[in-house]
Amino acid sequence: MSNNELWKLYKEKKSKAIKQKLILEYIELVKIIAGRLYISYNSNVEYEDLVSYGILGLIDAIEKFDPDKNVKFETYANFRIRGAIIDQLRNLDWVPRSIRQKFKRLEDTIQKLQNKIGLDIEDEVIAKEMGISLEELNELYSEVSIFSVISLDEKLSENNNYDIPSDDIESNPESNFMKEETKRILREVIEKLPEREKMIIKLYYFSELTYKEISNILNISESRVSQLHTKCIIKLRNAISNLF
Repeated sequence: MSNNELWKLYKEKKSKAIKQKLILEYIELVKIIAGRLYISYNSNVEYEDLVSYGILGLIDAIEKFDPDKNVKFETYANFRIRGAIIDQLRNLDWVPRSIRQKFKRLEDTIQKLQNKIGLDIEDEVIAKEMGISLEELNELYSEVSIFSVISLDEKLSENNNYDIPSDDIESNPESNFMKEETKRILREVIEKLPEREKMIIKLYYFSELTYKEISNILNISESRVSQLHTKCIIKLRNAISNLF
């Protein structure tokens, strides 16, 4: 039976057996997304836990997906799965307070410099502003990288309950406007990032490459990709803060 036939049957009957078939059909998508996040968290969480959280997102996506709309299920489910994993981690409050404090200090410093000189901020300038060495700054990037993946999502949720559009989005035009405005600002900021940082964001989020794959393309170490990714996330968070 084809996927189209499965979706048609599920829409008509809402059968648990058909839902189970759809879960098995798309479980690999959950594993891929969980694997990417697992690498991003520097193995600070269990891969199996991420998969289990992701399955909840997959089930939610299956239940809410409308196959008659002009959207691929994989695209729709990607947001739901990733969102479910990040929401669960945020609810567990798994990031140590010390890491959050260090991230906040780094973020405040970059925001101060970003407001002064724009997005093209050299690490040497950040280190000098913080009164630490370049080596210590790189260690700080690596240390707080476990938080950077969910920090942007937290900022988006904090400001406008950002999510993929719901079925009744037309009934809430103000919310829709804020979401579109936020996406527009993010696109603008990404385009203004220094070339290498912009490339990392596009390769990681749009092309869905791993840090290792990106490091091979840019000819830099995997740890350096992680450090630059953290720096980019902070810049994007600052842009959202300035928006509201």
